[in-house]
Amino acid sequence: MKIVRHTSEWPSLVKEVETLRTSGKTTVFTNGCFDGLHPGHLALLAFVREQGDHVIVGLNSDKSVRSLKGEGRPLLYAEARATALLESGYVDTVVLFDMPTPLELICALKPDVLVKGNDYSMEQIVGAKEILSAGGSVKIFPRIPGYSTSKILARKNNKKTETK
Repeated sequence: MKIVRHTSEWPSLVKEVETLRTSGKTTVFTNGCFDGLHPGHLALLAFVREQGDHVIVGLNSDKSVRSLKGEGRPLLYAEARATALLESGYVDTVVLFDMPTPLELICALKPDVLVKGNDYSMEQIVGAKEILSAGGSVKIFPRIPGYSTSKILARKNNKKTETK
């Protein structure tokens, strides 16, 4: 279990993925903010683990989360989110990325399987086209309704407003 914090570390991770593939192991990739690990995240991670031997999570950096979710996010810093993912028991490697999307990371790693939640269509999944054209597969996870960090926060904030 490890955290890859900088793009300068990507080449050694690419070699690890190639070694896994050569030894007959399947690499699986998913990505997200994973801000405030909740049961929906854990169900996704369990599904991802079922798809192969080595699970890699592309984790949006704090800067990336702020740009996607707005000020006040992330709830937890990247190190805490990465540690929680590794401690879940489903994840082997966490790779932090600063880019708006993980496309560059996906193209570098060329995982055998790419997994994303069903809030995205196949056409919207970043890297799907590239993975499919390389002979890999894309799996869509049937998300559990009611578990979205943004929606959980919105409900919490509405309750605070109602009680004032």
